[in-house]
Amino acid sequence: MPLFKEVLSWIGEIIIVIGIAYVCISFFGFRTNVVGQSMEESLSGGEQILVNRFVYLVFHPKAGDVIVFLPNGNEKSHYYVRRVIGVPGDTVQIKEGAVYINGELLQESTDVASIEDPGMASVPIELGDDEYFVLGDNRNNSEDSRFANIGMVKKDYIIGKAWFHFASLGDMGRVR
Repeated sequence: MPLFKEVLSWIGEIIIVIGIAYVCISFFGFRTNVVGQSMEESLSGGEQILVNRFVYLVFHPKAGDVIVFLPNGNEKSHYYVRRVIGVPGDTVQIKEGAVYINGELLQESTDVASIEDPGMASVPIELGDDEYFVLGDNRNNSEDSRFANIGMVKKDYIIGKAWFHFASLGDMGRVR
């Protein structure tokens, strides 16, 4: 009988841990896939990411964050994954293939190509109180804020922050 009680104890603890994990994932985050090549070299198409949807209930997205959002709040669309370039109050412009924030050249932590099509950002764009300007890291193969079908991303359309990626056992880590 002591062995039976020990086994039941272990089963009970495992069920509790699985329950806690399920609640954490359900309420604080979720998993989705990167669609397309927009975020390459940072993230590849088809790669899975974990999204922290709690962080932006407490904090605001900041420049450099990789966010997950629905374009124009369209709930029938797939999730888009892009990097925040401009935050509310910033003025964004793309000229001569480079991004300028508030008139200053953006110093980026990722290696990106010169932008061939500045789209709407060929003229200065001033972001509203709840608007974010996003770009894919693969700038010349990205559907992002430069184009009217995505445009500026409103805070209400942001689902969360991409924080962990995994494609295979050897290819995983924090999203940077």
